[in-house]
Amino acid sequence: MAEPPLKRRRLSNTDKDHATEESTEGPASLSYPISPPGKRGSGERKLIPSPIQLTTIRDLPRESNIGAVSLSDLLGDPLISECWEFNYLHDVDFLMGHFDVDTRSLVKVHVVHGFWKRDDPNRLFLEQQSSQYSNVTLHAAYMPEMFGTHHSKMLVLFRHDDTAQVIIHTANMIPKDWTNMTNGVWQTPLLPLLKNSQGPSETSSRIGSRSKFKADLLSYLRAYDSRREVCKPMADKLDKYDFSAVRGALIASVPGRHDVNDDPSRTRWGWAGIKHALRAVPIQAGKSEVVAQISSIATLGATDTWLKRTLFDALSSPARVNATKPEFKVIFPTPDEIRRSLDGYDSGASIHMKIQSSAQTKQLHYMRPILHHWANDCEKGKAQEEEALRDGGRKRAAPHIKTYIRYGADKSIDWALLTSANISKQAWGEAAGAGGQIRIASWEIGVLVWPELYADKAKMVGTFMKDTPDTEELEGDGPLVGLRIPYSLPLQRYGDTEVPWVATANYNEPDWLGRSWGG
Repeated sequence: MAEPPLKRRRLSNTDKDHATEESTEGPASLSYPISPPGKRGSGERKLIPSPIQLTTIRDLPRESNIGAVSLSDLLGDPLISECWEFNYLHDVDFLMGHFDVDTRSLVKVHVVHGFWKRDDPNRLFLEQQSSQYSNVTLHAAYMPEMFGTHHSKMLVLFRHDDTAQVIIHTANMIPKDWTNMTNGVWQTPLLPLLKNSQGPSETSSRIGSRSKFKADLLSYLRAYDSRREVCKPMADKLDKYDFSAVRGALIASVPGRHDVNDDPSRTRWGWAGIKHALRAVPIQAGKSEVVAQISSIATLGATDTWLKRTLFDALSSPARVNATKPEFKVIFPTPDEIRRSLDGYDSGASIHMKIQSSAQTKQLHYMRPILHHWANDCEKGKAQEEEALRDGGRKRAAPHIKTYIRYGADKSIDWALLTSANISKQAWGEAAGAGGQIRIASWEIGVLVWPELYADKAKMVGTFMKDTPDTEELEGDGPLVGLRIPYSLPLQRYGDTEVPWVATANYNEPDWLGRSWGG
């Protein structure tokens, strides 16, 4: 049963942060009102809520859903006049059920999907569902690559009060993903129309600038129009809005072949995009680790060449010369964790890795040393560090969220990426060829955040079962930005006999609901 729609829109953490922010292309610290400095130890440390929120979990207690958002929170505002919904899997009835009950028949809804074959059962289902709504329009994205998918997950909303909003998230638009699966959401504040006196703002190529985010988003949207008009009217409309309050860098993938060494003012896609962006992000000196937490690992090859020399190299891209390379860890659930999840084996239907073929067995061999648990409470798991348990509150809610986070030696965070992109060549792109081009198969979208976007000399720390950090989380009295962590720490490495969950395998051991799994 769908949640009752909200009559009044809940003010998000993002809105609270940006409600009084002035338009600026300067440092984030200049966007705050000037006030006398607080005394050390006076308890006046600036605490900034996490820019990333988790989705609510139906079968977890209230304390596990503090700060979490539901689909009704995002879509239930009666002021929404138009919605563009980008995703891989869609349920139009489910989507429509989360708009305000009094206005849902008036909202102009556009669904962008990747089912290009006219006889695709998914497309036929979408067409059958949407035919019941006169205000729903379907758009098929251009899919030039055979093994690519339209995997991006985004909502673009226009409102009757002349504001717009962009929401990047990780959930398919189906009931299962918004019920008991862990997913993440990043929202812009409500974006006002540009004032007539402002005119079109000049585009800065500086990573993290508001105009760069806007330019990259519009570039992404206009890529849909390479063969036929899909997003042009919406992109042209969005161009009229003021993005000066947005903090983040857009990291996206567009299918096709792309030059790695494009003009700096142009948008880079896939691994080239994250590599370019991270060169502008400050990182701490000393030991660090990048934790990639995903819901799918594709077949990458019998050797670790692409994983290490393409993806991990891009994620290591340092702003400082001679910076120490980070250690890499990958979080992916085991069959035991899926068995014990809220929906049991059913949770594993959208979590994928294959280990059956010879090449896949070799891949498991080179990935095993870096594989870590999702729940981190497994009998056979190996704890890497002796430290106090920090509970993310999502142990039993199987992961569909995708995060890439760089932690420093003091457990503070250099940067974090929320994205639709799993670990795959289709999502991030093949290694660059001799001609300096990369080949990408899928549509993906995500947002990169780091502490300096929010305040001068800010630090970012993980928050667990809440969005706002405590004053004492990190030494010092400078601004502190929270980052909501979905998993628990410290991480457990896979035990010697443990293997990843494989959705196509058979599991005879019953899950906690008493069911077996037939693949």
